[in-house]
Amino acid sequence: MKKISIKQWAEEDRPREKMMLKGVSALSDSELLAILIGSGNDKESAVELSKRILQKAGNNLNKLGRFSVNDLTSNFRGIGQAKAITIIAALELGRRRKSEEVIERKKIGSSNDAYAVFYPVLADLNHEETWALLLDRSNKVVSTMQVSRGGIAGTVVDIRLILREAINHYASSIVLGHNHPSGNCTPSVQDTTISKKLKEAAQWMDISLLDHIIVCGETYYSFADNGII
Repeated sequence: MKKISIKQWAEEDRPREKMMLKGVSALSDSELLAILIGSGNDKESAVELSKRILQKAGNNLNKLGRFSVNDLTSNFRGIGQAKAITIIAALELGRRRKSEEVIERKKIGSSNDAYAVFYPVLADLNHEETWALLLDRSNKVVSTMQVSRGGIAGTVVDIRLILREAINHYASSIVLGHNHPSGNCTPSVQDTTISKKLKEAAQWMDISLLDHIIVCGETYYSFADNGII
């Protein structure tokens, strides 16, 4: 069956024209993606191909954000390296925008506040990273720092590095955060050990470890809420 080109559609149904007529919010995720890739393949229009890409990601943009260039180029006819890079770059811009919007709400009053800051940084990663929020006496974030970057199964945390930065920023407290790419939020023995060691070491410098957040996509685990620290 011969595909119908987007150029043959009614003008108001073409993604670019639709955006100009009705605004960007009127476009579906597949239409926005179609604008990014520009064209489909010999059997699918850009919109049809975009729908199939989104279906592969469970119609979840966060899951799509985890796709690599190879994931896109090897699974979808019509998606070459340039188009794959464009998709990944666009999703990264969206992630950074969300991160900046969250950072403006700097006061940490609960585990959910901390999760909201860590989420855009950690949720889409396929490897583990550990970050720390350094807070002042009002629980406002004075600095964020990447503590470590590891593999799929874990990462090494240098407690001395965290405390050095906390002292340099005159921080009164710390919130630690890392992700579990597996989606399993259960803390490991290493997670618990690191939390307890950091809490004990920080106390010698009158710095409090308020919480340790494990980010598992759309959910999280709080050590403080569960009475571990």
